[in-house]
Amino acid sequence: MEAVFHEKQEGSLCAQHCLNSLLQGAYFNPVDLSSLALSLDEAERIRMAECGEESDEYQRFLRQPSGNMDDSGFFSVQVISSALEVWGLELVPFSSADERVTSVFSNPCKMQAFICNYKEHWFTIRKLGNQWFNLNSLLNKPQLISDTYLALFLAQLKNDGYSIFVIFGVLPDCDADHLLKLKPAIQINSDIQEQDDTHLQEALQQSLHESKDCEEHELIKAIQMSMQSNTEEDDDVLLRKAIHMSLDC
Repeated sequence: MEAVFHEKQEGSLCAQHCLNSLLQGAYFNPVDLSSLALSLDEAERIRMAECGEESDEYQRFLRQPSGNMDDSGFFSVQVISSALEVWGLELVPFSSADERVTSVFSNPCKMQAFICNYKEHWFTIRKLGNQWFNLNSLLNKPQLISDTYLALFLAQLKNDGYSIFVIFGVLPDCDADHLLKLKPAIQINSDIQEQDDTHLQEALQQSLHESKDCEEHELIKAIQMSMQSNTEEDDDVLLRKAIHMSLDC
């Protein structure tokens, strides 16, 4: 998977790593993102000043630190969104009522990328070629994700409190996309599959714990049993039903 662009974590620059992994190139650096953050701060200051520069609200705003960046290298969702707008890309919350997003629940594989956030950490999940990759900067290398596991992985992240965003627009052309269509990647590290199976079980257990409907309860139990079977087609049907319930919770 050498062709896949993947920045490893440096300081608290996960927003930079997230964006560059999504775009598959070193397109943004801390200076670029700081400039965007300062522009957002200034736009907010101008809006606040409309209430009167002598007002308590305006004076309180001036005393507050920036909500778009800090000294550690953290950048807000507004900065991420502004950076993507430069490329004609749109960041839409997974929980949005936007019709483009509601259809993602049942089949996230038809999308091209997701950005996830939890406790100030950002990372990208993106399709390259015909395969999905977890491009989290905390990983030593990109992690290959199967189509079926992608939906369950997103459900698990949602249960864990992550904010998930869907990317809309045309992503820039990249070598990895072309190369992986010709020669799909193979995950060498067998530990990944073992870890994935554990995560699958955890996501299903969470769904089972939260489910109050008897029919859903029994369905998820059946799915857990199906994970040990060899009937791949039936498994996929059951898994997708569980995924839909998990994402709608």
